Amino acid sequence: LWKTINNGQSFEPLFDHESVMTIGDIAVDWKNNIIWLGSGENNASRSSYSGDGIYKSTDGGKSWANVGLYDSHHIGRIMLHPSNPNQVWVAAAGHLYSSNEERGVFKTNDGGKSWNKTLYINDQTSAIDLKIDNSNPSILYASMWRKARKAWNFQEAGEESGIFKSLDGGETWSRISTSESGFPQGKGNGRIGLAVYPGNTNIIYAIIDNQAKRSDEKIEEVIGQKLDKKKMSAIGKDEFLSLDNQLLNEYLDEEGFPEKYTATTLKESLKLGKINVRDVFLYTHNDNDDLFDIKIKGAEVYKSMDAGKTWIKTHEKNLDGLYYTYGYYFGQIWVAPSNPEKVVIVGVPVVKSENGGKTFENIERENVHSDHHALWINPKNENHYILGNDGGINITYDNGKTWFKANSLPVGQFYAVTYDMEKPYNVYGGLQDNGVWTGPSTNNFDFNYGIFDEGDGFKFLLGGDGMQVQVDHRNNNTVYSGFQFGNYFRINKATGEKKYLEIPREIGEEQFRFNWESPIHLSKHNQDILYFGSHKFHRSLDKGDSFKTLSGDLTRGKKEGNVPFGTLSTIEESPLKFGLIYVGSDDGLIHVSKDGGYNWEKIADKPSLWVSAVIPSSHKESRVYATFNGYREDNFASYLLVSNDYGKSWEVIGKDLPMEPVNVMREDPVNEKLIYVGTDHGLYISTDGGTSFFCANNKTLPNVAIHDLQIHPRENELIIGTHGRSIYIADVSLIQQL
Repeated sequence: LWKTINNGQSFEPLFDHESVMTIGDIAVDWKNNIIWLGSGENNASRSSYSGDGIYKSTDGGKSWANVGLYDSHHIGRIMLHPSNPNQVWVAAAGHLYSSNEERGVFKTNDGGKSWNKTLYINDQTSAIDLKIDNSNPSILYASMWRKARKAWNFQEAGEESGIFKSLDGGETWSRISTSESGFPQGKGNGRIGLAVYPGNTNIIYAIIDNQAKRSDEKIEEVIGQKLDKKKMSAIGKDEFLSLDNQLLNEYLDEEGFPEKYTATTLKESLKLGKINVRDVFLYTHNDNDDLFDIKIKGAEVYKSMDAGKTWIKTHEKNLDGLYYTYGYYFGQIWVAPSNPEKVVIVGVPVVKSENGGKTFENIERENVHSDHHALWINPKNENHYILGNDGGINITYDNGKTWFKANSLPVGQFYAVTYDMEKPYNVYGGLQDNGVWTGPSTNNFDFNYGIFDEGDGFKFLLGGDGMQVQVDHRNNNTVYSGFQFGNYFRINKATGEKKYLEIPREIGEEQFRFNWESPIHLSKHNQDILYFGSHKFHRSLDKGDSFKTLSGDLTRGKKEGNVPFGTLSTIEESPLKFGLIYVGSDDGLIHVSKDGGYNWEKIADKPSLWVSAVIPSSHKESRVYATFNGYREDNFASYLLVSNDYGKSWEVIGKDLPMEPVNVMREDPVNEKLIYVGTDHGLYISTDGGTSFFCANNKTLPNVAIHDLQIHPRENELIIGTHGRSIYIADVSLIQQL
């Protein structure tokens, strides 16, 4: 939570030291200086952190009290009564990865001392949005959302999803998105966002993530036409055999098929039953493609002119390019307080309509990042918006023609960090939806005046969701990194050249399963050698020019669902012995190889847990540490183990760590008794080999999720990659002497 009093030029953090940090919604009673805060993100994404209820501040954010709904985990919306400061309504989304009953609409009449659940459907249906009729506070609208996320599957829709209305101040509710009303029905109903026009509260807008399959999609005739992946995914055997060889060869060239695969050889293999047409499509298909492969209706805007009795879809054309397949990440709509025809909806771009939703115009311009989540339209000037997205905050005064970037907030969400051996050294990191960056470790700056894109020595290396980074310490111009689902590159910093890291397989062989954050590791013993993990272990001896698959499946196997699972999540090689390699999986397995990856032994098996780190010791060859994370089962216990016999037996350490999932640990390279642990809420340090830990969060380092830790071996500095507050660096030379 941040506050600005100078229109976004600088910000002050107000919620850094509570038991949670992430926020689903806030509401401010400006008259009484009261802030209401619903903890826990509401977008139901892969790393949407949970909260522990509703917080209230009566002194403008100087101090906070938790006032209940502790098990709600994620808050969709908070609505305040316009004149009664003690009356508040909350849309609670409930647990993300498990069922629970503390979800639905809650109401308090005594300022949060007690809460009544007034709208509830079942233990898997969330309340996600809530709007009030300010002209008559007895009237409220709520949207309910049926969803069920697992690590391997996300069901983001259900027939329980819909719009509800209350006429008695939220005490009782009735469903108004009925089949008679004209609003979509069925199992495809996903997240719904609401907007009530304050000038005439009979006018209501709703946006729905409609997961129903499209009925207007037709398989195009492909004979004689240029091929693409969409057409290839739809054709059958006879149609494939009838394709013009020149057209098919052009497709194979464009998709990067090896030269041995030609139209002639593929057709012959198809006739002999060695392959099928689907195998040809899947050969170059990547899990990242599924994020954008539209086979559903997607975003749809509906309007009611009679306070929700009837609804009409405002637009004829599909709103393609707005939601793709991940509408659960967005799901909001706004109407200008002074103009019922001006509507703004957000997704990957931000688009506005000046005609009540009939047509929409993209208003994303320079300085505006994609993936939008928050908007305020000035009730006194409809051309003035404040916009929040995955790249920060933007402000426009001319209806979206130009935007100012209020970029002084240090809110980078790092998945991974590392360093090089330059003097002074550089830090590298991959960020959620903000690519891969590098910059000088000496760049200390006041958080009020942060980095504006490429500046202050920081350079952009790669786009997408930035993931793990490895740097060749012989020549820091060679960097290995990538984006989601195993799309990794060898990057030459000096020239900008990028070489895609491709692992060969035969057509018809099982596809490689890659984790969202696929693991890579550059050998410290020979930095021409790069290790890469899918559900198998891959090795390159030539800096990624070629790869060989050395293992079988090192997971429990493929699990049916729409999220890649049964993948390797970590790879580490012992700094003391070449070829002593450990891998962990997202389904709780750890394997060790003592011969460079040719043979593997299972040394840990923790069902329902995700292996978040396996760290070989820098001091004793047979010692190895492991951390497990139960976040994706709504299990928030800490798991930290050590083995002194290559994983044959394990001892639980860190028994005094709090109930916070562990993301990473590091053993200090100077002092073997010194251990650092990063959890979902901060940094913990042990000076006795893990018997006891102390919390290292302080005024500087807030209670933020820590995803990665590195210790620079020359400078004795701890690099802390946080998922929410960018990068911190701490001098640890003194505690190394303890």
